[in-house]
Amino acid sequence: MTPQEKVDIIKNFAEEIVTPEELLRLFEIKEHPVCYDGFEPSGIAPIHFGLLRAQYVKKLLEVGVHMKLFLADYHALINNKLGGDLEKIRQAGLYFVEVWKAAGIDTSKVEIVWASEIMSKPSYLDRLLRVAKEMTLSRATKALTIAGRSKKETLSLAQFFYPAMQISDIFELGLDMEEMGLDQRRANMGAREVAVKLGWTKPVAVHHHMLLGLKGLKEGDDPEETMILSKMSKSDPGSAIYMHDSKEEIATKIRGAFCPPKQIIGNPVIEYARYIILPSIGLLKVVRAEEHGGNVEYTSYIDLEHDFETGALHPLDLKTAVARDLDILIKPIREHFENDSEAKRLYERVKGFTVTR
Repeated sequence: MTPQEKVDIIKNFAEEIVTPEELLRLFEIKEHPVCYDGFEPSGIAPIHFGLLRAQYVKKLLEVGVHMKLFLADYHALINNKLGGDLEKIRQAGLYFVEVWKAAGIDTSKVEIVWASEIMSKPSYLDRLLRVAKEMTLSRATKALTIAGRSKKETLSLAQFFYPAMQISDIFELGLDMEEMGLDQRRANMGAREVAVKLGWTKPVAVHHHMLLGLKGLKEGDDPEETMILSKMSKSDPGSAIYMHDSKEEIATKIRGAFCPPKQIIGNPVIEYARYIILPSIGLLKVVRAEEHGGNVEYTSYIDLEHDFETGALHPLDLKTAVARDLDILIKPIREHFENDSEAKRLYERVKGFTVTR
């Protein structure tokens, strides 16, 4: 596979690459550039983790990237996830690794790194202080969106450390690139700016789409806040489909999802078809009576969008097809946790934790 072919594969799923030219140069000089995907372990895995992000990790492994899975346990602690209980957070981290294994990711090819491991290194405090010195308090406050927070909330002093911590993590991990959701853009762009100031290697930033929650768009004060408020969240059961939901639960949630006729923008059901089902299955088959147009198969998102926008595809028919295919994708993962005793133990333990935000 040529460097350009590798870049093209990433372009197919990335919503933004900063910059494509730098990514191409990176693949030209490194056969296995180092990349990470990181998250705060807490709660039960929703589809944006178990299906969407797992799909992207597989693509990165396909092009030869050395992938680091970053379990941000200390970040979850200061962000009060699972009540700030570090032992519960670590159990949740092990559970999330098991979800990716069940989703078909070869974890022998993924380096698993805990935040608490790298933060215990003597070099980390020096790096953190150097990064923080290059940031203003105003900039750190604006970047709190990367932790799912806003300046309107009452926050602890530790939470203001979060942006500098995430930027420091990038360099401490020795990353050539990051692959994260667009909600993490401020941290990744901040890392590039800090790199220039301190003479460190500037990482390439790859950002993927943030999957909408079941309720659709929630208006914020600016586009970034709207994205944060609207994304599917594991801490909001009303917004999420989980990797353990039954066929009936999935159908019920999708039936109740925001999906107005002919509306594409802010429509989560359309998004699940576009970003999960079509890339994973290759088609979306809509089954309907002849008097309603008969069966139709979509292999192109453009065709699907056109038919929905013009009214040729009814919301209920779309919902029925999406619910069926989501269950097809979730079923093997759900069954893994039902049949594997260790996975089941982890899930049952994490399921019993009280989710806090």
